[in-house]
Amino acid sequence: MVTGILVYLTGVSYLIYRLPFVECLMFGALISATDPVTVLSIFQELGTDVNLYALVFGESVLNDAMAISLYRTMSLVRSHMSSDQNLFMVVVRFLETFVGSMSAGVGVGFTSALLFNLQNLECCLFVLFPYFSYMLAEALGLSGIVSILFTGIVMKHYTFSNLSDKSQKFVAAFFHLISSLAETFIFIYMGFDIAMEQHSWSHIGFIFFSILFIGIARAANVFSCAYLVNMARPSHKKISMKHQKALWYSGLRGAMAFALALQSVHDLPEGHGQTIFTVTTAIVVLTVLLIGGSTGTMLEALEVVGDGHEIPLGESFDANNGYRAPTYEGESSSGNRFKMKLSEFRKSTASFSELDKNYLTPFFTTQSGEDDEHDDIFSDNGRGSYD
Repeated sequence: MVTGILVYLTGVSYLIYRLPFVECLMFGALISATDPVTVLSIFQELGTDVNLYALVFGESVLNDAMAISLYRTMSLVRSHMSSDQNLFMVVVRFLETFVGSMSAGVGVGFTSALLFNLQNLECCLFVLFPYFSYMLAEALGLSGIVSILFTGIVMKHYTFSNLSDKSQKFVAAFFHLISSLAETFIFIYMGFDIAMEQHSWSHIGFIFFSILFIGIARAANVFSCAYLVNMARPSHKKISMKHQKALWYSGLRGAMAFALALQSVHDLPEGHGQTIFTVTTAIVVLTVLLIGGSTGTMLEALEVVGDGHEIPLGESFDANNGYRAPTYEGESSSGNRFKMKLSEFRKSTASFSELDKNYLTPFFTTQSGEDDEHDDIFSDNGRGSYD
């Protein structure tokens, strides 16, 4: 919203290429998808705090899901602009895309966990179930990428523990391999595209202002959300300002933004899609080079490299204790009603953790829930497998 509105107002002022309002919101949605592959690899190399690693990784994954859902929603709004479609229907279409895709993914994930309790086809089924989730969502007119994301989350938590030790090692290595191939291919494709496609490189002002606006929008997102989260947490569990700054700086754009921009070429006529595609390609290249190249310096300047958190992540993300961060000074003493609501929400997440530990994990897995504490996706092996 912030990026789209700023781009629209700047276009109305004739400072940059002018796009219609809905097209600006589509651009704002697709350019909000972050891709921290480069940043996370540097995090691993420098031994950055595990809490910061998890924040950047998790925020990026959920950002992708929201960006896809918002882009599809704005695309539907644009295609039905001739009809009288109010704000309520826009919200309904967004929830239909996001919640529907998430439900399809979670459902397939739980189904796979039950089937792996019954039979031993293991590796082949483990690879095929995410693809089935993708095809199911696409057949229903939902987002296959959002669906497969939540299928992966559920399968990692429940289905993965039902595999034998050899199958677990094979599946981890296999997904590591195909993820590396996919990342390599997308950057090769972007390189070929820059060299071979005809881009509207005359929109330098659009590119410059867009980079400025996404920085402003990301700051509005990161610092405001962190503030709300910290209101409901005791001082020793707050997200520190150093981590907030690192999270803001880590928002480089990559494969997801590029893919959605490529789709916009087909969705938007009159050259608007081609302009968005050119601007997005330039932003992806510049953020990868500038942010990726300066991440090490940024981490050292913020003093978050090896800052004393040598705790295994399984302990750092305890179901009852939640996030462990460095002590954050200046906790607000106001016990207002909004803070109480946030605290109640946090208690509800702890209740879900108990539900998962006592009922869901024993039902969907063949191993006890205690094994999950030692099965950490952010350990040295896990990081390589699920990046």
